[in-house]
Amino acid sequence: MASFKLLFISWISRNRKENDIGEKEVFQMGFNMLNGKNEEKKVLKDVLVEAIETEEDLMRTYLITAERIHDDDELKERLENFAEGNAKRTKQLIDELNENKE
Repeated sequence: MASFKLLFISWISRNRKENDIGEKEVFQMGFNMLNGKNEEKKVLKDVLVEAIETEEDLMRTYLITAERIHDDDELKERLENFAEGNAKRTKQLIDELNENKE
């Protein structure tokens, strides 16, 4: 349950908006969500999907940048290694997402 609370807090921080007077508020969300298993799974799914998108974006950025580098082979290799790490994390996140569907 502790790991879910961290995921939930992370989800809330990304799903806040500013109201008319400039205060941050979470839209259409209450802490009573923690009581329902279906809601918990939905938040977990949302967090995993967002993490997959982030990893894929970073991977693309690293690869595109590496392709544009012609005078620094060491940097190019490091960027390709970063992209490979993102690919592995993406695979792990997809596996986790598929496990939670079952």
